[in-house]
Amino acid sequence: MEDIQKDRLIEIENLNQMIELFGKFDENMKLLEEELDVQIVARETQLHLLGNDKSVDIAYTVITKLLDSIKDDGRIDRGKVRYFIQLAKEGDADNIGELMGDVVCITHKGKQIKAKTLGQAQYVKAMRQNDIVFGIGPAGTGKTYLSMAMAVNAFKCKEISRIILTRPAVEAGEKLGFLPGDLQNKVDPYLRPLYDALHDLMGLETYTRLIERGVIEVAPLAYMRGRTLDDAFIILDEAQNTTSEQMKMFLTRLGVGSKAVINGDITQIDLPTGAKSGLEEAIQVLKGIKGIEFVYLTDRDVVRHELVMAIIRAYDNYNKGNSSTKKRRD
Repeated sequence: MEDIQKDRLIEIENLNQMIELFGKFDENMKLLEEELDVQIVARETQLHLLGNDKSVDIAYTVITKLLDSIKDDGRIDRGKVRYFIQLAKEGDADNIGELMGDVVCITHKGKQIKAKTLGQAQYVKAMRQNDIVFGIGPAGTGKTYLSMAMAVNAFKCKEISRIILTRPAVEAGEKLGFLPGDLQNKVDPYLRPLYDALHDLMGLETYTRLIERGVIEVAPLAYMRGRTLDDAFIILDEAQNTTSEQMKMFLTRLGVGSKAVINGDITQIDLPTGAKSGLEEAIQVLKGIKGIEFVYLTDRDVVRHELVMAIIRAYDNYNKGNSSTKKRRD
């Protein structure tokens, strides 16, 4: 670390906040010290930040924002710490406030669902302001869960009367015909992420009751053909695996008083070689139409285990390297 030039003090209100701020085995403070090249010294409920001017100022900003987050929802984790550090380094720390206070939905257990990154906040805002939204980004960015939370909240607020969830049943190296059971048993594994999110948001009892009444429908994309979907919140998941014809069919199902959210990751297309992704085509065809918004999430918006972000970046770099090598050979 460079010669100490600055000592800045932070007063913490109570010991519980201090414990949450430091994390298990002081992992959060160790991460701050490592990433920002500062020394953090704790004395009772005071923190002394030691280091050069710029590093100390960034650390001060990150810690005060983390304390605000603890006051807001009671907890933080390494992913949030790392994200706040990244924003502060880029001079974007003032926007952290967008991630606090704006509750998307409250689960049956009373847990508040909020956007965890600025990209997610933009995605939520787009869903509130537009009738058709495309959420495009890698795994772990919360595309499915946040759209489900928005659908559940819209239903609770009586903005819509039913929720329809669908995704294409595209085999990723396996054949549906080899799976046991009838058609519903065969497609259930493809719809499992949607079931899991609904259970978490609504509770099993409420979910089961609404399924039985037909208020919530979870079905393969093929079941959407020929229908007009009025007064509904419709979510198409794994949209990168739709064909051009399927995407057009889905988008033209939208009825009066309905919203549609289309989620996908164009880096994980499981269609047969040579088949064009309906999601990729829609990006080109529908660009600029009023009432349709495209939100692009990145590895910065990953909210799973922090290694997921590293894995996505490693594959991106690998694919870019292979692409460059191929171009040189050509």
